[in-house]
Amino acid sequence: MSVLEDLGRLSSAEDFFNYLDLPFEPSVVQVSRLHILRRMGQYLKGSEIDGAFDGLSDEEIKALCRSHLDQAYQDFVASSPIQERLFKVHKEAVAPKEEPQSNFVPLDSLKVV
Repeated sequence: MSVLEDLGRLSSAEDFFNYLDLPFEPSVVQVSRLHILRRMGQYLKGSEIDGAFDGLSDEEIKALCRSHLDQAYQDFVASSPIQERLFKVHKEAVAPKEEPQSNFVPLDSLKVV
């Protein structure tokens, strides 16, 4: 079984850290677990697109995955999920709000028949 298949079978953020032998602060992971894993996924996808996995051994892929997880983790040690805005709900929370269209009809525009 390959490293990427093993990662696909893991079920928690802590499992990822343990599998990749990466130390972590539980309080950071408790608050940002989904964000860390999503950011790691973004980094992995970028590497995959760039062909970084081509021709690598399982140990080299594991080291690259470890590096991406560490980078994602450090993003949230130095920042917060709200500041990083990975999820749609956070992006929309700071997006400028459009003024609702008004169906206002001034009284002086009405005519009595």
